[in-house]
Amino acid sequence: MLQKFGFTQYESQVYEAIFAQEEPLDASSIVNHSNVPKAKIYEVLNRLIDKGIVLTTMHGKKKLYTAVDLQSIILKIRADFEKDIEELKTYKIKRTFTDEHIWTLKDETSIGSNIEQLIEEADSSILFLAWNEKMENYRTLLEQKEQQGVHVEVLSVGGLETSLTHKYALIPILDKLEPLQLLIVDHSYLLFAGMEHDSWKAIKTMSKPIVKAMTDYFYHDIALTQITKKYGDQLLQDEEISKLLARLIY
Repeated sequence: MLQKFGFTQYESQVYEAIFAQEEPLDASSIVNHSNVPKAKIYEVLNRLIDKGIVLTTMHGKKKLYTAVDLQSIILKIRADFEKDIEELKTYKIKRTFTDEHIWTLKDETSIGSNIEQLIEEADSSILFLAWNEKMENYRTLLEQKEQQGVHVEVLSVGGLETSLTHKYALIPILDKLEPLQLLIVDHSYLLFAGMEHDSWKAIKTMSKPIVKAMTDYFYHDIALTQITKKYGDQLLQDEEISKLLARLIY
């Protein structure tokens, strides 16, 4: 019975043998009722005692054993499982190598899940560029990471209401902009997503040259955002500069 919940066959046999009796049993009686070898009985009993599902007491010179009721075991198993789940949520396995491959993603939901995972696992820094409706999906998580001490910088196309310290808002001055998402985490992990034939597609990589180039791209966009915010009207009056801006995301 208990084998389904991580107990060994012998542990399950011993527990059932004790539980089935109305009175406490000594080790010899447990051997007879459980069919567990005598040489193993004390080892198994001690494990069950350590797990908190068998109790022991002394009766004269004899040690007796009794079983915890099933309802208590169910509550214990549930509590242990929920604790393990919470620990698993915070468990991190850090890569000890650099993966230079460029991986592709083609599903919008998968791209979103990867973005969320990368943000959650960030230790030192997050750079994120996205349209405001996309960035809103991660706003709360980004704010939490900043509160945890992670350096967060975001550039939101269309603006974003957020408590983040380092936030920049690009209000487009040209009509046609192609949506994209750029996430760089810990100066090591990159995800870049854009639209192709009305579908989201992305690349994900740890390639250092690409991460470095896209980090420069991120700050290039922040610089242009601040420049156009201050001098946009003047710049658009210059035909040559206006054409150059039109070739960028602006």
